Amino acid sequence: MIPLVSDSNTYMTQITQLIATIKQRLKSAGMTYRDVAQALELSEPSVKRLLAGGRLTVERLAQFGDLLGLTMAELLQEAELSTPRLQMLTREQEAQLVSNEKLLLVAVCALNQWSLQDMVSAYHLSKAECIKHLLVLERMGLADLKPGNRIRLLVARDFDWLPDGPIRHFFVRQGLPDFMGSRFDEPDETLDFAHGMLTQSAYAQLQVEMHRLRSKLAALHNESLTAPLSEKRGTALLLAMRVWEPQAFRQLKRM
Repeated sequence: MIPLVSDSNTYMTQITQLIATIKQRLKSAGMTYRDVAQALELSEPSVKRLLAGGRLTVERLAQFGDLLGLTMAELLQEAELSTPRLQMLTREQEAQLVSNEKLLLVAVCALNQWSLQDMVSAYHLSKAECIKHLLVLERMGLADLKPGNRIRLLVARDFDWLPDGPIRHFFVRQGLPDFMGSRFDEPDETLDFAHGMLTQSAYAQLQVEMHRLRSKLAALHNESLTAPLSEKRGTALLLAMRVWEPQAFRQLKRM
């Protein structure tokens, strides 16, 4: 069996997610259990039992990987990335994150799938400091620090901020002024503004499109995971929409 972790509950969760990933990959490839049985020289009922009971040996896992055109490491990584994660933090968790600059930095790096060595190489942080902050994130329930200092996220990298929570306040107070402190005239910078008169239905449609754009950014981030850190740049996308009229116009409105 695959010795992923020692804790039995976590182990079974990982195996369940791994099998779900294999099934999804097979479905995407248009492969049936019969196709798999022929490729692995097994009976169709045997394949069904393998993908139902969770009794996958390392050899079988490697065979599924070969069948799907993935290495075993890639298959395991895809399963881990697709594991359900927290979509929203508590107010206490948010407050603790923004209370310490280095803790927040390590958290953001971890959310972007940086390794501990990446953090040490890029920032004035020692290995001991990184581990200390990663252990804090572990106690907060946001990440697990695995053997070899591998980081397993327990929170979605694009988790939703609390509407009036500490992270949003921190962003408005510090992040937003820093982000907007640019003329946006560099080749890799963009600042667009548009205004229109929309019905409630049209407004709702635009909200859906904004959500899709955010999801696209997350998908492109995942596609870029295997590239070296030196080939990637932190890219921020600010999405904002509100029913709005300039104050100067509002002052001229007939009541």
